[in-house]
Amino acid sequence: MTRPSARTRPGLLWALPATVFFAAFAVLPLVLVAVLSFTRWNGLGAPSLAGTANWTALLHDPVMLKSLWLSALLTALGVLVQTPVSLLLGVWAAGRQRNRAILSAVYFVPLLLSATAVSVLWRALLDPNFGLPAEAPWLFGDGNLLGSRSGAIGVLAFVGAWQWTPLHTLLYQGGARAIPAVLYQAAEVDGAGRVRQFWHVTLPQLRNTVVTSTMLMVVGGLTTFDTVLILTQGGPGTDTTISAYYMYQQGFKSFDFGGASAIALVLVVVATLISLVLVRLSGYDAMAGTAEGI
Repeated sequence: MTRPSARTRPGLLWALPATVFFAAFAVLPLVLVAVLSFTRWNGLGAPSLAGTANWTALLHDPVMLKSLWLSALLTALGVLVQTPVSLLLGVWAAGRQRNRAILSAVYFVPLLLSATAVSVLWRALLDPNFGLPAEAPWLFGDGNLLGSRSGAIGVLAFVGAWQWTPLHTLLYQGGARAIPAVLYQAAEVDGAGRVRQFWHVTLPQLRNTVVTSTMLMVVGGLTTFDTVLILTQGGPGTDTTISAYYMYQQGFKSFDFGGASAIALVLVVVATLISLVLVRLSGYDAMAGTAEGI
């Protein structure tokens, strides 16, 4: 007689298509990038072995070190801004308020646009001569927000939050709707109001969602490229040259694909390590329940 677990557990063949796809489009390119990081190649002809020259140059490159710090800064700003806003909006959107569906649909519009379209839109809106700064000098000062280090970093953080907060709001909305209503009923019986229910019921139940959302923000922040390319091009100077943009500069402007591959590998390692630390510290990997946070 077949055991119940054997009947319900899918066979390995079910995982074969996904495994082949992942190996072909994730593992193999990553291995090739790792190999290329030990070569010298300008994009033409055959790569030549360079040993650890690319890695040695990277360790002593002040622009690379600065780009890692800027990537971390923008990522941290994204998490600090997007998490509370998307959490509160997601919990609100999970309710049954009047006109909730219409307002939610309007709010999700930025999510439907590409990062390139969003960057072009905000570059036009923030133009110091014809955009919002020209119409409201009392708010924007001289209007050249992208001309200063703090202004450029602030714009990048704002534009990223404007586009991607709706995605994380959607995650929190789904997580909030999955919370059993009996928990709120029990809290109400105990005399807990809306604020206490949020802190003691909603937030603990959304722990897994918070971890998932944060990991997506971290990976997205470390790999941001097109927004920087269109809005600041790494400027002023190198004040917004994050690692992903510096990788582009090394590969497609300096034609140093070996060095660019080393930068790419550093980004992969950093993003992976941060994700693993988040999973370990949050206890996400120890969650055994099928319900959110249980």
